Amino acid sequence: MTDLFARNVLSAGAWDAAHAADRITLDYEGRHRRRYRYRADGGLQFVLDLAQTTLLHDGDGLRLDDGRIVLVRAAPEALVAVTASDTDALVKLAWHIGNRHLPAQLSSERILIRDDAVIVDMLCGLGARVEKIVAPFTPERGAYAHAHDDHQAAAHPFVFAAEKVLGH
Repeated sequence: MTDLFARNVLSAGAWDAAHAADRITLDYEGRHRRRYRYRADGGLQFVLDLAQTTLLHDGDGLRLDDGRIVLVRAAPEALVAVTASDTDALVKLAWHIGNRHLPAQLSSERILIRDDAVIVDMLCGLGARVEKIVAPFTPERGAYAHAHDDHQAAAHPFVFAAEKVLGH
């Protein structure tokens, strides 16, 4: 049997997911690959063979050599939602998480990280509110990462906090 290869990623929303030949449900690690052999949920087997390591997003499609497309789904995983009393406190917590080089999914309301008891204790000691949740995890890309297209870059913008002006 000849291996099927997936060498092209179609961004979520840029193709009709209703026409997917199969789907594959992967956690963050499983979606962050360059080359790997997969068995999709319906049994279809293929080899992911990309030019560079890529983070696949929920809803992306993997175009196989024979033209079929496999839908990528982000699997829920054990995470911790980190919140704070205000934006300044959340930004400081984000700094501490980043200083430890931990993958983090950022929004203006919360930070999602993988569940790690040592890190959770540290964050609580810094005044964070934490809640264990199960959800798909798509952390921010590193500063030197390259999107597989413009859609991926736009889907995960940086979060900016309002600047405090002294005396106002």
